[in-house]
Amino acid sequence: MPTKNDVLSILENERGRFVSGQELAEALHLSRTAVWKAVKNLEEDGHRILAIKNRGYMLDERSDMLSEEGIRVHMPDRYIDCPIYVFDTTDSTNTEAKKLALDNAAHGTMLLAEEQTAGRGRSGKSFFSPREAGLYMSIILKPDLGISDPQLITIAAAVSVCEAIEKIAGLRPQIKWVNDIYLNGKKICGILTEAITDLESGGIESIVVGIGINCIETNSLPDDLRDIAGALGKDGLSRNHLAAEIAAGVLDSFNNLENREIIDEYRKRSLMYGRDISFLRGDERLFATVTGINDIGNLQARLKSGEEIVLSSGEVSIGSLKNLGVEKNDEE
Repeated sequence: MPTKNDVLSILENERGRFVSGQELAEALHLSRTAVWKAVKNLEEDGHRILAIKNRGYMLDERSDMLSEEGIRVHMPDRYIDCPIYVFDTTDSTNTEAKKLALDNAAHGTMLLAEEQTAGRGRSGKSFFSPREAGLYMSIILKPDLGISDPQLITIAAAVSVCEAIEKIAGLRPQIKWVNDIYLNGKKICGILTEAITDLESGGIESIVVGIGINCIETNSLPDDLRDIAGALGKDGLSRNHLAAEIAAGVLDSFNNLENREIIDEYRKRSLMYGRDISFLRGDERLFATVTGINDIGNLQARLKSGEEIVLSSGEVSIGSLKNLGVEKNDEE
């Protein structure tokens, strides 16, 4: 309904200030009654709106429903026209984004959902995505030229997520190679990057970057996640603002993937250095110590035998997260 969306756009732009019914009516060329009905419709959708006689309407600071209007108000001008789709419930934002990408969706298209019923992680794992407890989003990227190393996109996305969280929430998370974000020893975010290839040329036609962040603690966590999953847990956090910051960061980085500052920042935020890890090579589990991350984001390590190796993909388990606040082995 355009009217309620227009009212929401103004209230988002004027967060922290009461906007009178008359001001809204004049700005949107509506009657006061139409404004009142639009506000009621927004409240029915779940938005918390304060209404005080002789002062007008204002979004409650606790109102944190995802919306196109709430995201767009925080987008920089260079990305202000990027399409934004917000779902109440969807199976997976990445699944929907891939459908749109195949239908020639524009570069920078964003999809977000309050809840995912079939959220996906790497290696076919599920991603627990309860209603209004997290930020579940996907961004469609359209490369003009070939990409020398697609893993750099995941690297750049991880850095963008960390920088956005630091800016919006004042927290400093760390990165577990290659695509997980940790805070205080617990996983708060996963990133899933998927490519759509052209069958004729074999080149990458589109890339979908899926990002799932646990924003608030939930009592509905499955038993197998209780010891390893964390959350930002920041009162007053705006998911709309966080989504806009992440999207802008990912889009900026995508335009500059060869910039060494991205991999340098990834290294600074890595929790991997000097840690004992294990991983599978075929059917054999090997043990090593991390020695570094190379310029294309591959993990460098030294086996117990002394052999130096480079891991470009796969799952690694960290021997201990004691120094990050937990003592349980991480098998994610």
